[in-house]
Amino acid sequence: MVEQKFQNSKSHTSSSDIETRPDPGREQRKGTPEVIFGESKDVAQIIAMAQGLLKGSGRAIISRVRPEAIAPLQEAFQAYTVSVREAARAVVIYRPDYVRRRTGGLVGVISAGTSDIPVAAEAALIAEEMGCQVTCIYDVGVAGLHRLVEPLRDLLSNGVDAIVVAAGMDGALPSVVAGLVPVPVIGLPTSIGYGLGGKGIAALLSMLQTCAPGLSVVNIDNGVGAGTTAALIANRVAQAREHQLQ
Repeated sequence: MVEQKFQNSKSHTSSSDIETRPDPGREQRKGTPEVIFGESKDVAQIIAMAQGLLKGSGRAIISRVRPEAIAPLQEAFQAYTVSVREAARAVVIYRPDYVRRRTGGLVGVISAGTSDIPVAAEAALIAEEMGCQVTCIYDVGVAGLHRLVEPLRDLLSNGVDAIVVAAGMDGALPSVVAGLVPVPVIGLPTSIGYGLGGKGIAALLSMLQTCAPGLSVVNIDNGVGAGTTAALIANRVAQAREHQLQ
């Protein structure tokens, strides 16, 4: 009888009834903002979580936003600045009085191919929202490695602190970059590929088996994780630079 009541209560509970607990103090506590993963949430849940973050921190970052959710978000937050980042498949909502901090951290984001751009752009967005200046270099994969030389030289001459490298298929580019640069590299495997080993598996395993020191790897398509890691590194380096100047 009790089990039947439990089953009945579950069947009458919609996802919009589920209590959400956003964490607006996360960035102040540990330097990384909470990001709402929009892909698996209905619009009502996203709006409720965004309201909590806006109230507490003045900003809400929503990743993997489904196209049909954009208009309802714009409607719900007309009094706010709603920034739609199409390349990153993300939406960032700002309270009118919100001011994004500038840390002085310098992050580079590289993609092997144009198919990797959505995940790379997600990493770039997160690093920017964490206060870093981000330089993006796209479509410089190993199939035409000569394309990488000049942009990478420019990136290093600008004093970049950390680099995210997104690649699918064989996932070779992060190892190449890590073997050339004197800064930490975060490998970002993407779910681009054919047949056996496709969907990012071959790329992930290739990066994990790298022989280039200084390459760390996040999970497949985890642009948020890659951008966060790069920004944490860059922000600490920027902090040290500032102390040296004092």
